[in-house]
Parts: sequence; C-alpha cells; structure tokens
Amino acid sequence: MRLSSLLDALPDLLSRPDQDVAISAPISEDSRTVQGGGLFVARRGLNADSHDLIAEAVANGAVAVVGERPPDQVVCSVPYAQVPNAQQALGYLAAAYYGFPAQQLTVIGVTGTDGKTTTTSLIYSILRAADERAGVISTVSAVIGDEEMPTGLHVTTPTAPEVQMYLRRMVEAGLTRCVIETTSHGLAQGRVNGVDYDVAVLTNVTHEHLDFHGSFENYRAAKGLLFSRLAESYLKEGVTKCAVINLDDPSAAYFLEISEGVPQITYSTNGYGQVNLLNWRSAPDGVHATLLDSADGISITFKTPLIGLYNLQNILAAAAAALALGIPPEAIKRGIEQLPPIAGRMERIDEGQNFTAIVDFAHTPNALEKALQAARTLTDGRIIAVFGSAGLRDVEKRRLMAEVGAQLADLCVLTAEDPRTESLDAILQMMAEGALRGGGVEGKTFFRVPDRGAALAFACQLAQPGDVVIACGKGHEQSMCFGTVEYDWDDREALRAALRGTPLKTLPTANA
Repeated sequence: MRLSSLLDALPDLLSRPDQDVAISAPISEDSRTVQGGGLFVARRGLNADSHDLIAEAVANGAVAVVGERPPDQVVCSVPYAQVPNAQQALGYLAAAYYGFPAQQLTVIGVTGTDGKTTTTSLIYSILRAADERAGVISTVSAVIGDEEMPTGLHVTTPTAPEVQMYLRRMVEAGLTRCVIETTSHGLAQGRVNGVDYDVAVLTNVTHEHLDFHGSFENYRAAKGLLFSRLAESYLKEGVTKCAVINLDDPSAAYFLEISEGVPQITYSTNGYGQVNLLNWRSAPDGVHATLLDSADGISITFKTPLIGLYNLQNILAAAAAALALGIPPEAIKRGIEQLPPIAGRMERIDEGQNFTAIVDFAHTPNALEKALQAARTLTDGRIIAVFGSAGLRDVEKRRLMAEVGAQLADLCVLTAEDPRTESLDAILQMMAEGALRGGGVEGKTFFRVPDRGAALAFACQLAQPGDVVIACGKGHEQSMCFGTVEYDWDDREALRAALRGTPLKTLPTANA
C-alpha cells in the first residue's frame, strides 16, 4: 500500500508530501507500538499532544506521519501529511490500508442508549439461523467464524484500526454480513469512519454520556451520524440501504427525518409501526409473543427466555432489521428462540440459594428502570438492587439512578462502580441524595456499602426465600477502575462468591 493511496481515501487533506512511500505495517496512533514500515497518526489530545512523539514513532519504524500541525511546525524526517482532524482521519486511513473491507460485506449497525448488545446478538443469531455467513463486533466480543476475541474493558466500539482489521478478517474468512454495535463515542470519535453501513438500527435515546457530548442534542446527533450517512455510503450490489427506527422513542421523528433518503422500517410495542408487537405473556418457560409486519402481513410467534417488555422491543428491532435484509420469517423465529445467553444481560447466577440472583449491565437510569421492572415479573417477593455510578462520567446520572432504584426496588445497596480518580464517598453521597429524593430512607430502604464485594454479600444476607438480588452496572465487564488502574473484576464471579459466603474484596482503595 502506498502512502498516496491512503491519503486519497481522506475526505479532507490540507497538505500532501512530495515523497511517496510504501506502508507495509498497520496504522497506529501509539508511538510506542508503531511497527517498521507503519504510518503514525499524530493528534492533539485532551492531556497530551502526540506530535511531540513523532521522533519516537520514527525511531520505532514509522515511515510516514499524518498529523494536524502545519508541516512547517513539525520536526519530521519522513513524509508528513496534514489533516484538519487526525482522530477523524484515522478510520478512513485504516479502511484504505485494509482494502475497504466493509464494501465487501453487508454491514448492520446498531446504536442506542440501551439494548445495543442484546439487539446486536439477536440479529447475529437470526443471521446464523438463516445460514448466513455472518460476523459480529459487540461490547462482549468480536466473532469471526469459530474465533471469538474480547473487544475491550470499557470501550464498546474498538479503535478504528481494530474495527477495520476485524472486518478484513471477516472478508478473508468468507463471511458476507457483519453486525456492529455502534456507540455514540465510536461515531463522534470517528472509530467507524470508513465503515459503509447498509442497515442502521435505533433502539432508544435516553439520558447518558452527557459528560462527553455536552448536551442531549449533541448525544442524539452523534447517534444520528449512523443514519444520516446511509444515503451517501458505498452502494453494494443487491443490497438496499435501510433505517430501522423505534417509533416508541421520543426521538423517532429526528431519526426519521435525517434518514429520509433511504427506505425506513419502524417498529413499536404499541402498534404504531410497520413491525409491531401483537401480544405477549410471561410463562414459567419464558415469554411467549407474536409480532406482525403489517406491510407484508408476516406474523411470527416465538418464545424467548429474555424477560421484560424492553427485551421484546429489542426483538422487534432485530426482526425489523432481518426483514430489511430479506431473511425468511421462519429463520427469524429460529434466531430469536435459539439466542444463547448474553453475558451480563439479566444473567442468572445459581449457587443453590433459595432466591434469584441476577447480574445485568444496566448502567443508565432508563436501563436500571427496565431491569428492575423485569425483575419484578420474576417474584412476588422483594427486589434488592446493588449498583453504583461511574466516576468521571455524567454526574447527574448518579442522582437519577439512585432515585429510580429507590422508587422501583424494595432495597438498594449503593456501592462502587469504576470511581476512577473521583472520591467514591462523594459519588455515594450524591447517590444517597437521589435515593432520598426518590423516597428512600437510609439505613432502612437503602444502604451505602463502598466495597462492591461486601455490598453483594450484604445484599445476599438481606435476601429471603423468593426475593431477587440484582447486581447492575458491570454486567460482562472484566475490570473495575480505581484511580487510573483497571483491576480485575467480574460481577458474576463476585456474586457467586457472595452466594457461597466467601465475598471478594473489591480493592484496598475502595474507600479512596
């Protein structure tokens, strides 16, 4: 691959070097890991400016550099190109380096505040049930054929070079379709630039990530990029672009407007869409339901272990996406029913206890509300919820989540959840204020237990036969961040230990 060819893929280029070189190693924005023959991308970050690391990158083997500073303000001994935004350029460069793999796949993107992983997994299961050669990139992992690779700790959408590398491997493995869980961060930061999507799916847009986006409108607009770009993305033979939109969501009109250049399929649990939920009921063996595609008169009756109306909404989203791809109804039914358990999504933990124990990823006010409502359908006893709120993230969410917990759970245990460099005690104080606002009484209906392992143990000690203990916020994640360090942590293992009476201690610094 020639540097000139990579630069041709950029929508914005301010200066091009006179010299052309061969790029024989993956593109990197880390001066420490750039390989011999590689291209180094330098940019101005929040806390550092990697233009100052160009010499190190060159010493480690970089043969060219793309950055944001004008060439006359850079000391660089290899060809240098200037772009207005290196972070946004990275995805396009990586796509070109790997040969634009998304153009050789049908790509389905799923975005939304909650339900992305479940909906992504459902679509993947439906594609597999239809004997489609499909891959997936989700919060939990990237799956390429029989190979499964973890995709990160707290990052839903992998880095731009990783996304393109996964897509290239899918093409090389003979896959023809890919489902990508696509976050607002991934869209705003350009991690999926260079990915030509064919179907865009919206689950919902609720309060989340305002610390990063600054406002709800900016947050919604970031998700909207997945839809507004559909009409201008690479058109593949035999593939029709489509936007799949949740008509029950208050932001539905916004997404309908920005995607009006492509066909649209709407879905609704209230009967307002093209794909609607006709009826549903809970039974000991799962939830039984029927959905109807009113446009084509297709009715699908299915059974699912997924509980709660919000999961039926996710199923409608997945079914609508599958219908957009022309998947037969019988395969949609099989895919829904054959969906394997999703790690950390309403996952039951059984150590022989006489109450129900569940781990769920709910880490937003809306997701917590839906998880607690779903838990309520499982018991006539009490709901005991264990959750926290992350440091260096949306501050208002702390009070909102605790307020929701106080209103919908019988007992709440407020605890650590990635406090990072913030004071955990200060975070818990804000949560306590929210719980009080929701009608909670400290020491009676809600408690503060900073150490998460001790909090899970305390919840299990409170539980009586028939109750539900639900640990929310961490789900599948394999670490917890204190200070600037990611420490090993798995809520599922921690809850198992609590149920066995051998609770795990979170960290010595849990009260910092």
